[in-house]
Amino acid sequence: MPASAPALQALAEDAWLVGFGDSVDTATLTRVHALAARLDRERLPGVTDLVPAYSSLGVFFDLDVVGADAVARWLQAALDRDDDQPRTPAGRVVDIPVSYGGRFGPDLDDAARELGLDADTLAHRHASVVYTVAMIGFAPGFPYLSGLPATLALPRLATPRTRIPAGSVAIGGHQTGIYPRDSPGGWRILGRTPLVLFDPSLEAPALLAPGDRVRFRAIDADTFERLAGRRTGAGE
Repeated sequence: MPASAPALQALAEDAWLVGFGDSVDTATLTRVHALAARLDRERLPGVTDLVPAYSSLGVFFDLDVVGADAVARWLQAALDRDDDQPRTPAGRVVDIPVSYGGRFGPDLDDAARELGLDADTLAHRHASVVYTVAMIGFAPGFPYLSGLPATLALPRLATPRTRIPAGSVAIGGHQTGIYPRDSPGGWRILGRTPLVLFDPSLEAPALLAPGDRVRFRAIDADTFERLAGRRTGAGE
């Protein structure tokens, strides 16, 4: 099926939206991230932010610096070259250690039973995929990760939890993600990482960015405690 031609539309007086159709798939996501990376390298003065989503790219600009028409012409020129550009995955490959099950993954056993698997198999399959950060949303630093095998898709909890611990690794529908801070949520919690996903004191506060690829690495509870203690200077 041919890829949708990108379309440019006004999102606000200081923002344009580049849309790539309604498909949510790896090819479309790669096009979005490739365009975002190229626009970032060739950034027009006055363009303040590029916000990728699954099948669109938001482009925000400062009207005191550049006009909407000038940004539109810049974007259209980039889109006219779109078919000539390589569409290889952008971003880094980031290793995320995860302790699956037990007190770190309260939904792992039930989720495995629902999928007709044992808990170890579900954890292994979840960690065997290289995911792509499709977008950051919901909460600062929360990565929506594409690439979850269709056989591991799970519905959200009927009643969301009022508190999910920071670092929880979860499945919600056909996506997986990591809660960067303690927050409410309804995704199925399989495990937890000791890494800090969002630190507002840093110049780049979010650990992950759209286009990054993520590999989960299973660790045991003792390793989790050791890594968490190294991060904080003390155990939990």
